[in-house]
Amino acid sequence: MSEHTDDLVAVTVTVNGMTHSRRIEPRMLLSDFLRHGLGLTGTHVGCEHGVCGACTISVGGRSARSCLMLAVMAEGLEIETIEGQGTPEALSRIQKAFQDHHGLQCGFCTPGMVMAIADLLAHHPLETDDQIREGLSGNLCRCTGYINIIAAVRELARERGPLT
Repeated sequence: MSEHTDDLVAVTVTVNGMTHSRRIEPRMLLSDFLRHGLGLTGTHVGCEHGVCGACTISVGGRSARSCLMLAVMAEGLEIETIEGQGTPEALSRIQKAFQDHHGLQCGFCTPGMVMAIADLLAHHPLETDDQIREGLSGNLCRCTGYINIIAAVRELARERGPLT
C-alpha cells in the first residue's frame, strides 16, 4: 500500500454475503484485494494473465478472472469466492462431486475450477463431454488429465438443481 493516504480510494464490495469497505490503492488487483485485503486465500493466483483460471471467482453471478480486474472495478458488486461454496462440514454439490469422482490431486486449480463449473452449470447447456471440455478449457490443471473432473461435471449436469 502507498504511504500517502490521499492516494487511496474507497471501495465497498459484498463478498460471500458480507459487505466490506476498505481504502486501497487504485491499481490493486481484485485477486490481491481478496487474498491480502480480506484474507480469502482460497482464490489462487497462477499466471496473473488470466490464462490459467486459478483465480476464477463469481462477479455479479458470472465467472471472472480476479487477476484481470482491479478491485475498484468491483465497487458495489456481489462477489463469490470458493469460501462461499461450502464448508468442510457441508461441501457444496460441486465440491462433493469432485470428492466423489477424485477430481483433484494437488488442489491448486480446484478453487477456480469449482467457480468456473458453478457458472457453467448455471448458464450453459452441458449435454456432452465436448461441451464440458469446452466450458473448462479456460482452467488449466496439470495433475488430473481432466477425466475425473469431467465425470464430476457430467454427474452434476445430469442432476441440475441447486448447487449448494
